[in-house]
Amino acid sequence: MRKSIVSPTAATKLPADDLWRDLVRIARVELTSEDPDFPIENALGKVATTGWRAATTGPQVIRLFFDEPMSIRRIQLHFVDRSGERSQEFAIYAGSGSELDEIVRQQWNFSPNGTTEEIEDYTVDLNAIMTIELRIDPDRSHDPTLSQSYASLQALKLA
Repeated sequence: MRKSIVSPTAATKLPADDLWRDLVRIARVELTSEDPDFPIENALGKVATTGWRAATTGPQVIRLFFDEPMSIRRIQLHFVDRSGERSQEFAIYAGSGSELDEIVRQQWNFSPNGTTEEIEDYTVDLNAIMTIELRIDPDRSHDPTLSQSYASLQALKLA
């Protein structure tokens, strides 16, 4: 066996932030609600901010339409809620036409005295994608019409 140990060069080693796509520049966004103090751009940029928050309670949808078909290898979501105890569910859908396929569905329990942040990082193999849709139900323990919880998203990143 022939073996050598080499150090990574600057050309092969990219900072993690350089891997993420500039979603603000390459996508058009549709969403069901937006608090003017927490616009969607806050959750889609490359710089950490206060994130996005819905202006109304209950389930919400964030839909990204890409300017051209793209391959997606990684999806990272970051949710933060330090205010109340609740069970949240989100689902990600993707596709190249009007039909979207479910990629992942996840539930999470927030608790101000315990878990206040959720970071999900998925390795995926999606090709020729034109649309990504994120559905957030911020309060799975109640009838959606009775929910008092606001959906929020600290960050959504795609690579």
